[in-house]
Amino acid sequence: MPEEPEVDTEKLHEAVQEELEREGGGYLRQIALTTAVLAALASVASLKAGATVNEALALKTEATRLQAQASDEWAYYQAKGVKAAVQEAARSSWLASGKAPPPDYEAKIKRYEEEQKEIQAKARERERDVEEKDREAEELLHRHHAFANAVALFQVAIALGAVAALTRNRLVLLGSLLVGSAGALVFVWRLIR
Repeated sequence: MPEEPEVDTEKLHEAVQEELEREGGGYLRQIALTTAVLAALASVASLKAGATVNEALALKTEATRLQAQASDEWAYYQAKGVKAAVQEAARSSWLASGKAPPPDYEAKIKRYEEEQKEIQAKARERERDVEEKDREAEELLHRHHAFANAVALFQVAIALGAVAALTRNRLVLLGSLLVGSAGALVFVWRLIR
């Protein structure tokens, strides 16, 4: 029986590893590392985008509630105005008939006018609160859009990294790094602003 040929598998394994290193093993590790960093940044940016939009929605809800309260105050203001007008009409009827109106008509008219002033102040305060909440919500929505754009840039960079790994094209990797850097700039800019 012939002897089997002896092949030094350790040397073969080392040769394969060296060839991988020379052919792109280090390159693939570089792509894997940058992709992992980009994925981590994308996750954080995604969390920030979600948090800001949730906060904006909560503020919009609060603004809607405050707007309803302001509308209620204005309806109450109008009701007091109607009551004052009714008292004024009754008072005018007395005057038109040449008689002196009872003194409580004038007192009620004055009371309703004073109550209207208080109600008007409350309604305007509510409207200022609505405007403030809306302004805060709009700012948060702008922040959300910036974070969402950063996430999109990170995702494109990750996809380009995958293409670079498959094609072993360094130009595509450079594109991935540039797009990822743009995403990082948008993300950091929105964090510090």
